[in-house]
Order: sequence, then C-alpha cells, then structure tokens
Amino acid sequence: MEFTASQIAELLGGTVEGNPEATVSNVSKIEEGKPGTLSFLANIKYTHYLYETQASIVIVNKDFKAEKTFSTTLIRVDDAYAAFAQLLDVYQQYKNNKTGVSSLAFISKTSSYGEGLYAGEFAYIGENVKIGQNVKLYPQVYIGDDCIIGDETIIYPGVKLYAGTVVGRFCVLHAGAVLGSDGFGFAPQSDNHYKKVPQIGQVILEDYVDIGANTTIDRATLGATIIRKGVKLDNLIQVAHNVEIGENTVMAAQTGISGSTKIGKNNMFGGQVGLAGHLTIADGVKLAAQSGVGTSIRKEDEIYMGSPAIPADEYKRLYMHYRRLERLTKRMDDLQQQLNVLKDKQP
Repeated sequence: MEFTASQIAELLGGTVEGNPEATVSNVSKIEEGKPGTLSFLANIKYTHYLYETQASIVIVNKDFKAEKTFSTTLIRVDDAYAAFAQLLDVYQQYKNNKTGVSSLAFISKTSSYGEGLYAGEFAYIGENVKIGQNVKLYPQVYIGDDCIIGDETIIYPGVKLYAGTVVGRFCVLHAGAVLGSDGFGFAPQSDNHYKKVPQIGQVILEDYVDIGANTTIDRATLGATIIRKGVKLDNLIQVAHNVEIGENTVMAAQTGISGSTKIGKNNMFGGQVGLAGHLTIADGVKLAAQSGVGTSIRKEDEIYMGSPAIPADEYKRLYMHYRRLERLTKRMDDLQQQLNVLKDKQP
C-alpha cells in the first residue's frame, strides 16, 4: 500500500518541503534509502546521508537547515524520531491486521471469542477459553483450557499458554514464549529422591504487557504468578513460580527470577541479572547487567551492581581498588624483599 508525502504529513501534523505527491510503500534507514521508501533524520551525525540518500521521503525536525542540495522530499515535524516511531506503529498495525480463522485451526465448541479474531494454521484453543475482540493468534499457538485473553492482544507463532492462564488487553507475546508451565517445586526425600510438589496455581498478565521470544513464566504453586500492567520482558527470561513483577518494570534478556520474589514498579534490570528467591525489591531500583541479588533491596530508586550486588557507588570504589591490586601486590613484595635484606644485615 502506498502513501503520499501529503498524507503522511497530515497524519504527523507536519509540513511538506518538496513533492507532496511523492509516494512510499516501505521504510528504510537513511544510509540505505531506496526509491519508494521513507526514512528519518534525528541524529546530526547522520546529516551527510541526507544529501546522498535515495529515499523518496525523509522526516526531519522543523529547525533542520540544509547546507547542500538534496533530491528527497522532506516532511518537517517537531520531533523526527517520535514522528517516525508513530509511523512505525501505524505500519505495524497495518501489517498485523489479520482476521479470520484458518480451516486448519481448532477452536473448542465451549470457547468464545469476540469480533476480529485471527487464528492461523494449527492454532489450538482448548475448552472454556474466553477471547476478547481483535485478538491475533498466529500459527501453532496453543491456548490451554480455561484461559482468558483480553482485547487487542497479539500472540505470535509457537506461544504456549497452559491451562488457566490470564492475559490482559493490548499485550504482545512473542514467538516461543511459554506461560503457565510448572514451577520448580520438588521436595527432597530421605532416600535422596525428590517428590514433585503439584503446581496448581496460575499465571496472570495485566494489560499492556510485552513478553519476549522464548521467555518462560511459571505457574504458581498456589495462587498466581503476577505480571503487572505495562511490564516489558525481553527474550529468554525466566520468571519462577509465585513471582510478582510491579507495574512498568522492564528487564533485559537472560534475566532469571527465583520463586516468590516480589519486585516493585518502575524497575530496570539489565541483561543476565539473577535474583534469589523470596526477596523483596523496592520501586525504582536499577540493576546493572550480570548483577546477582541475594538479599532484599528495600530502599527505593537505588542502583546496584556486581555479584553479590551492592550499591553502584560502593561497587565502583571497590572496583578501582581491584584494578590497583596487582600494583599493590608488587609493592608489598618489594617491601618484603627490602625487609628481608635489612634482617639479613642485622648482627
């Protein structure tokens, strides 16, 4: 589908400089721009690409001043980066505007769904499932019995929702995510074997939650593992049973959270962060990549680093000492040698 510069400018509240009938059907980076594509210029480091790009339309800030001639059509807006993000969102919605139920999908007769459902090939919807309006279930999605899925949620290929999982409105679950698998509960026995503890709880996702590819969220032993509104989880994250993650918390890839840990809202965790079980993490906490957290953090808006994790300022001071350790060791060795020489000279 093609769009003209004038149509895009109207959508963004911008003004056209150049050909208002210039058309685009795709997007591109400014340095890789081709005819028929739309790009943007927000970082001044990329300004030189504007004078050589083949992109048909480029979004720029209103205050941009060209120093050379260029062939592309400009759309001037208040914030080029934000405007381009807005267009990408529209483009994504257009791409994902799939509807209809494939003849190769299975939907139980006891389940219900709203208008605009898309269920791709080999999607499976179990007994007593309730699905809202405009939900997208891509091929090979598995929805277990008694699940609930809210309006406008997108579930990409190969996602598995075990029985009883609840997913809110406007959520996005990326390929391979598994929600509701058993928590890791095994009771040691006297003969050194382990007896499995039944995991009869569920997983609950509130609204506007994003779950990355191949991320796993375990069902609770009792009660629920809860992911609150606005949480964003990257790929390859493990959330154990009975964990609770507060609103608008974000976590980068390969983070692991052990069972029954309660995490506050507005937190930011870097990649490969690990948290022990039964901890409490306050609101606004930031954990640097590869932090290992073994004790609760109860003070809000703290930054922690290292393993075991400690406050960032303390970690940086200690790290400076660590970097000097080799020199200090050499000085100690030199001093010891001098002391030995003095001892040898004593009568």
